[in-house]
Amino acid sequence: MTPSRRAAGGRERTDALTAGARRAGLLRRVLASLLLLAPLLLPATLGPAVAEAREGPRQNSRAQESRGTPGEFDFYVLSLSWSPTYCEDQGRRASQEEQCSLARPYAFVVHGLWPQYERGFPRSCQVPPPYVPNPMVNSMLDLMPSRRLVIHEWKTHGTCSGLDAAGYFDLVRKAREKVVIPAEFHRLDAYQMIAPADLEAAFRAANPGLAPDMMAVDCDRRRLREVRICMSRDLAFRACPEVDTRACRVPKIVMPPVRGGN
Repeated sequence: MTPSRRAAGGRERTDALTAGARRAGLLRRVLASLLLLAPLLLPATLGPAVAEAREGPRQNSRAQESRGTPGEFDFYVLSLSWSPTYCEDQGRRASQEEQCSLARPYAFVVHGLWPQYERGFPRSCQVPPPYVPNPMVNSMLDLMPSRRLVIHEWKTHGTCSGLDAAGYFDLVRKAREKVVIPAEFHRLDAYQMIAPADLEAAFRAANPGLAPDMMAVDCDRRRLREVRICMSRDLAFRACPEVDTRACRVPKIVMPPVRGGN
């Protein structure tokens, strides 16, 4: 091979290596961009049902292995969702959600009343679940502002209560009436930073008998999602170590402002 051919072959190999390196670098940049965008894109793919998006952290092996038997459980968790966080997660789809409309400034709303074991929880205890009449669903919209949420909660948790639908939703209302929302959280007109411990303290001050090990604040990486309060089967506040251990551990969280209303 002549020197000129050897030189040409060397340049071709160098060009090929350079092009390969460029392609690899581009692929790394694309993957890095996708990783950065994932937290923003994920909420839009989860769908509008609050319950389906937020119940994962409570799962354990016992809950996953068995649907459970209606009426066989130890206590309840009343979950109060901070509606502005959910609506913020919905992005452009928020305008299609009654919960996120500008007609009423929803703050804390009832996510659900969940039968619990001391460790884990039952779910979907009757398949198919008994039918819930439309008037009954509509009667709960002042507390749970989504028809799909009301139906989902009955199917997933209400069927494990051992009550019929009327009895379960009546109990949901009584549980909500037992809890006083601190006045400062009836409405927020601007973003507010708060420590989870301070939020818990406000709830304890407004609800005599509620102790630190009887509740938990749930958050994503930066925003308040829910306040969960543990109750006995007769709706007295009670300790729930497993729920408490799953509480939000970040030092500060954001509470987005409410949407609409006067």
